[in-house]
Amino acid sequence: MELSKHKAGFVNIIGQPNAGKSTLMNALVGEKLAIITSKAQTTRHRILGIVNADDFQIVYSDTPGIIDPNYKLQQSMMRFVTMSLRDADVLLVMVEAKDKKPPAFFERIAKVPVPRILILNKADLITKEEAEEKLLYWKLQLEADCYIAVSALQKKNLEPLFDKILEMLPFHPPYYEKDDLTDKPLRFFASEIIREKIFLNFHQEIPYSVEIVIEAYQEEEDIVRIRGVIYTNRKSQKPIIIGKGGSMLKKVGTEARKDMEVFIDKKVYLELFVKVKENWRNDDFMLKQFGYKK
Repeated sequence: MELSKHKAGFVNIIGQPNAGKSTLMNALVGEKLAIITSKAQTTRHRILGIVNADDFQIVYSDTPGIIDPNYKLQQSMMRFVTMSLRDADVLLVMVEAKDKKPPAFFERIAKVPVPRILILNKADLITKEEAEEKLLYWKLQLEADCYIAVSALQKKNLEPLFDKILEMLPFHPPYYEKDDLTDKPLRFFASEIIREKIFLNFHQEIPYSVEIVIEAYQEEEDIVRIRGVIYTNRKSQKPIIIGKGGSMLKKVGTEARKDMEVFIDKKVYLELFVKVKENWRNDDFMLKQFGYKK
């Protein structure tokens, strides 16, 4: 590998909640690294997905959707967004086909002095002519180096997007080992898989009120033994998550275990428990314990 001809950089995805940022990163990386559900604000952390070849390394970064924070957890989430604006080599600015006006964060984006690509996502929901009209509209709203319509869910038009990203990358040695897929350990993804199943099985406030901690992650030759704790924000939420006779907790655990076995490529034994940490979303100590603050 001739480092003088090697490209590498951070390609950070920015957008509003539920715009499809996680779906796009998973499609570009080729692995399911970030939670995907129909609910907004599912991404809480900054998650890196790394794509390697002999002459390049693309470090994709999925970030929480940009919101006005209501409590300390959301403030910490927005700090991940600020970090991604600071270290970006290329910005992917995502809007949806249904969006009709520029989001407030465009003002921040306009001040970031790096190449940027505006991505019109969910283009499969509109006609080709409508997509072209919308791209013309977005050209008037934000100055970018490229404007492209894609469907991250259906993986449509991602090849020209990839080619443009590669063209914009600076020449630089790799930031990570060439066989790395992400910067997160497997136990992080175990917790994210459990959290995803909670998003899929519960409604209203509960998915936004829980946090997952992997207390034990023990790898053996033919099995991985995992003990996870679901922390709730209020006492009243605990029996709902457990369900009658433990039915809901068992359902979440079974679904999570199956996905973990696919992701880890090994048999998994999963134990789940539910504990209460009232008002943890505004508790600095708990947020630090959960990895949102240093």
